[in-house]
Amino acid sequence: MSGTLVLGGHTLASRLLLGTGKFADTAAMLEAVKRSGSGLVTVAIRRVNRQHRADDLFEPLSQVPDLVLLPNTSGAMNAREAVLAARIGRELTGHGLVKLEIHPNPHHLMPDPIETFDAARELAADGFSVLPYMPADPVLAKRLEDVGCAAVMPLGAAIGSGQGLATAHLLRMIIENSNVPVIVDAGLRSPSEAAAAMEMGCDAVLVNSAVAAAADPGGMAEAFADAVRAGRRAFQSGIMGRSDTAQATSPLTAFLNRPS
Repeated sequence: MSGTLVLGGHTLASRLLLGTGKFADTAAMLEAVKRSGSGLVTVAIRRVNRQHRADDLFEPLSQVPDLVLLPNTSGAMNAREAVLAARIGRELTGHGLVKLEIHPNPHHLMPDPIETFDAARELAADGFSVLPYMPADPVLAKRLEDVGCAAVMPLGAAIGSGQGLATAHLLRMIIENSNVPVIVDAGLRSPSEAAAAMEMGCDAVLVNSAVAAAADPGGMAEAFADAVRAGRRAFQSGIMGRSDTAQATSPLTAFLNRPS
């Protein structure tokens, strides 16, 4: 129930993690990062381009104080490509924390569970702190935990779909059985959905499209930060149970039985 989140040796005060793709420009992205209060952002290895600064996200983000850059293997089609990208990311950042992402089909962008498991096992054995983006599969989540992943990142819905917590019943199973942090990644559209994820017991959420596609990305980043804090506090405070019948909040009729 700690107020901080620890991932791969990095202690994070905020449980909102932010993706850095899809923004209109670098300035809008940096403003959103700063206003979110996030201590960790993902950077796709393919967006590291030292020769063409306009295409490079690594350099401007590395100038933000106390910000952990999480290399992302997005774009990898299989385990071999993902492992190579992860090793490049470790060279760039100086740490072994990596978001493992393998989705070979460009039409639905669903993570490949077999290639993800193979890459996670190899990277964990090589000393990486692996955060695998994965289908909301309780069995796979446990397998990834067993091979040494530092957390699991099940999807709420398809990337960029804005369908929210479509996998909520599976997420609850993953949370109930997990001994590592559970981070909902992909599909969230609104701050209320982030709050709902935190209320069910998720340890963090990762948001990108919902912020980048907003009319005011900086303002939306702040809204998500508020929602994540509220959802976490609600979970820690113990949300009341449901009842099939109405329950009076005060004994309204007791006074009627008193002697006159």
